[in-house]
Amino acid sequence: RVIGEHISLEIRPGFAVRPVSADPGQIEQVLMNLCVNARDAMPDGGRIIIGTENVLIDDDYHRQHQWAKKGQYVLITVSDTGCGIPHEIQERIFEPFFTTKEVGKGTGLGLATVYGIVRSHQGMVHLYSEPGHGAAFKIYLPAIGETPSGADNGKESIKPPALGKETIMIAEDEEIVRNMIVQVLENSGYRVLSACDGEEAVSLFEKHFSETDLVILDVIMPKESGQKVYEHIRAIRPDIAVMFMSGYTRDILKPEILTENGCQMIQKPCTPSVLLQKIREVLDARKLQSCQS
Repeated sequence: RVIGEHISLEIRPGFAVRPVSADPGQIEQVLMNLCVNARDAMPDGGRIIIGTENVLIDDDYHRQHQWAKKGQYVLITVSDTGCGIPHEIQERIFEPFFTTKEVGKGTGLGLATVYGIVRSHQGMVHLYSEPGHGAAFKIYLPAIGETPSGADNGKESIKPPALGKETIMIAEDEEIVRNMIVQVLENSGYRVLSACDGEEAVSLFEKHFSETDLVILDVIMPKESGQKVYEHIRAIRPDIAVMFMSGYTRDILKPEILTENGCQMIQKPCTPSVLLQKIREVLDARKLQSCQS
């Protein structure tokens, strides 16, 4: 095996994934190169998770992320539990001959090849990584019948979410992402409380626990992780609705967290429409649960 016996490989196929127009051999090369890259980041063993899903990139998401072209895509995510990629080199990893390996241990062409193949398929590749918490490479391939620059691609498949009036607390350490989410929620009628790290999230919840309807937590944050914050707020108010956000797969959370109390997880990046729809589903499910109890 290319990845070795000390590393487990998990495949997470999505439901009703759209077809794409792609060269099977080249896509296999992309996956192989990413798996080798992940393997090298885990000399002591770990996990590689490959997942697929349908995603929509709409106008709102494009405005916030200029690298993303609008349209319907099939997203292939290759993530690992390795050492992560330092922020200072993340912008260079797709450059030809760039490598962090010792002389003679690598050519530096693996990720450059990935980038070239994906671009030749009119696709996009994006890295999400936090040092010490692994890496997730996201490959966006246009779904058949969709043009990446189409203005209205797939919008009919997303129902406009209902306006809200509830109070939502969001904890996210990336300022741009946090501000974008706050703006989206406030524009949709919600009252929003925001925190920039885990410690502030716990402190904010202690002050506003009785009026908060939903807590949205980034999984990886400074000072206190999303999972630690979850434990704190559940101790204060066991019935609180919680939704996690992460650029990684669901495996980054303890399995029991997603089975307790109806906790949900949404993958970053996501469009405002998808975020609002998921929030509405969580809040409505909690209301129904309260009425039945």
